[in-house]
Amino acid sequence: MSTVAAAISMSLDGFVTGPNVTRAQQLGEGGEVLHRWLETPDPRDIEVLSGMGEGVGAVLMGRRSYDLAEGDGGWGEAGPVGRTPCFVLTHSVPDPETVRAPEVFTFVTDGIRSAVARAEATAGDKVVAVHGASAAQQCIAAGLMDEIQIHLAPVLLGEGTRLFAHLGGLFRLERIGAVATPNATHLRFRIIR
Repeated sequence: MSTVAAAISMSLDGFVTGPNVTRAQQLGEGGEVLHRWLETPDPRDIEVLSGMGEGVGAVLMGRRSYDLAEGDGGWGEAGPVGRTPCFVLTHSVPDPETVRAPEVFTFVTDGIRSAVARAEATAGDKVVAVHGASAAQQCIAAGLMDEIQIHLAPVLLGEGTRLFAHLGGLFRLERIGAVATPNATHLRFRIIR
């Protein structure tokens, strides 16, 4: 059985992007500071990063994340985790001729439960990596997320995209890992159902 997990960088005040996200500024205005831990990491940051891609069998993402990266050719002929199959939550499927890597991307129009089920079937006993705030919010709200890893950046953005918005209720978390570096505090939680 797959583990459905998200890993995302977040400001101390809960934002995963700055305001005004565009193709040119995919992390919004000032949002690049969230990934500073990737630029000059200490060995503990490198260890956390190397563990994130291990065992990923499928990726689940929202259409906005797909459009932002695909629009600028950000992934080239692959997806966010190389050629790992990606399931994109969407209300409408793009023109097949515009999809750069159609063997990588599958567009799912019948909701989060179907998208997760399809990703899990593809991943087998590997991880389904959830990419982006909207997909993560939908998975958590539907009770489909198993784990979440937060790379907490020592910064206050003030505005942008909140990770824990639109959840619709109380969720208990069990901390299963914590690594503190000068660049970020890496927190890993199991979501208790």
